[in-house]
Amino acid sequence: MNRPAAVLDDALAYLDTHFDQTVSLAQLAALSALSVSRFATVFRQQVGLSPYRYLCRLRVRRAQTLLLAGVPGSVVAAEVGFFDQSHLARHFKRVCGMTPGSFQRHARAAEPA
Repeated sequence: MNRPAAVLDDALAYLDTHFDQTVSLAQLAALSALSVSRFATVFRQQVGLSPYRYLCRLRVRRAQTLLLAGVPGSVVAAEVGFFDQSHLARHFKRVCGMTPGSFQRHARAAEPA
């Protein structure tokens, strides 16, 4: 992935700090001074993902950190901005190839004894 165009810097920074909140495409487009459709096109071209998929990936990465810290999945889902635990599990599996529970078990098994 190439470095995204500077026009996306504010939108990416906003996503990085507000990933746990509801974020609209219109908000992100306004931060980039682009129309919604142009923003979506530029974002996909520069980042390689749609803004929604990028946001989900950010949430899953943060969820991984919390799960490794021993936070229960139901709490993690709310902390990272997913609607509920099943919403987290669906996106987690798509991004990581395993459920949050499997991820925790795998991480525990890999810890040195």
